[in-house]
Amino acid sequence: MNDALLQAPPLNTQVLSRLDEMPVKAPGFERSILPVSVLHFGPGAFFRAHQMDYFDRLNAISPKWGVVAVALRSRKTPDALANQNGLYTLVTLDEQTEYRLIGSLIDAEHIGDPAAFDHFLQTGLKLITLTITEKGYCLDHNGELDLTNEDIAADLQTPDAPVSAIGWLVKGLKERRESGLGGLVVLSCDNLPSNGRKLKAAILKFAQAIDPELADWIENGSRFPSSMVDSITPATDEALIERVKENCGYADAWPIQREAFTSWVIERVEGIDFPPLDEVGAILTDDVSLHEQAKLRLLNGAHSTLAYLGLAFGYGSVAEGMRDPDLTRFLRVMMTEEILPSLAPPEGLDLQTYIDDLLRRFRNPAIQHKLSQIAWDGSKKLPIRLLDTVSDNLEAGRPITHLCYGVAAWMRFIVRMTRSYTVITDPMADELCALAQQATDNPEKDSRLFLRLSTLFGSLAENSAFQNGVEAAYADLLDIEKTKKFREVL
Repeated sequence: MNDALLQAPPLNTQVLSRLDEMPVKAPGFERSILPVSVLHFGPGAFFRAHQMDYFDRLNAISPKWGVVAVALRSRKTPDALANQNGLYTLVTLDEQTEYRLIGSLIDAEHIGDPAAFDHFLQTGLKLITLTITEKGYCLDHNGELDLTNEDIAADLQTPDAPVSAIGWLVKGLKERRESGLGGLVVLSCDNLPSNGRKLKAAILKFAQAIDPELADWIENGSRFPSSMVDSITPATDEALIERVKENCGYADAWPIQREAFTSWVIERVEGIDFPPLDEVGAILTDDVSLHEQAKLRLLNGAHSTLAYLGLAFGYGSVAEGMRDPDLTRFLRVMMTEEILPSLAPPEGLDLQTYIDDLLRRFRNPAIQHKLSQIAWDGSKKLPIRLLDTVSDNLEAGRPITHLCYGVAAWMRFIVRMTRSYTVITDPMADELCALAQQATDNPEKDSRLFLRLSTLFGSLAENSAFQNGVEAAYADLLDIEKTKKFREVL
């Protein structure tokens, strides 16, 4: 690297005056006039690549939607963004790579910062959004708030010092009530079916436990629309940081990257001041569920299956796995013959075209989406992404062969990680590792070990067709791990 790059200035507001000299697009609005209108929990990669892009484009039309983001766990992201005055680079990876500075983030804070909670009491606050992952909602296997969850139990004991997102939201709404302020729109943007309804139920259950009158006030005065989000977003790595420095001429400690495709479907909210996100490409609809289900089953279900199978082959990224013709053919058959028949077509969406587009997106060589990242939190993802489809297909007498491979590949992933003493990122990690330590590479025994997880598999564990399908797939996967060859499944 030359001296000029080594001396690249850090990204901050001062860089904005020099953007004419750089191949990066500036925010299309004056940042200093943005009020705090949106409070976001969970400023991870997806939020910064997806929602913030929509707000940036909306503010270019009407600059009134400033965002403050609060991290619930690590300080790494808020500290990096705060040092950059909330600015960061969005890199869109397609045939042409685009560099844009996102400017709608006013501030980034940590839940432990004294000022973080004060944003709840901003009179101009209109909207709360969340990307806290499926496990951040602290739900049980029925999709309801788990009162025995460690964080939830602690928050019920000390509701004025919460550590969970649910506890924080209830405290914030409580303070707004006591201050004479109104309720809010609270919008989940995570991959949960009926995410708005589940979030509302969780918040009301928590509030009911500490103050029934507060629960009534929240139910009457706040809205919890559902949403569906979509854009493939690889994690930030050192290569991206160096790429931005080299191409943009400044040092961005936390840039973000995503594919060009992006989608945001939001349940319509009437009678309140909701951001007109439909003006910048979002879809407002009375029923998110059909879009949501198509995305969760086709995109996310295929993604998880590709991750676990691809890792068994030794592949590192989605694009690398998609260069394997056998694996690509497997995914297409699974999506077309086993997932698509389980779906009702959403308005305006041709599902076969959607499958073709998904496979094209997966093949994008500019996107290096790590399979290991997709493989995280499998115990939370599998029920939504694969098992619901399995249940529907069994009830309707449709095949489940390919779906069973996704489930069995997850089991083998857990076994391999445990044997290699690799940390498993999963809320059930301890329980999964204990099961994996009992595995003997006997397909029947090993698959039955995992199927005993009633919180995960429920009644499916007793279904002989599912048992046999997972066992057969498990046996094939043992051969795949040895030979790195994929037999024709059907």
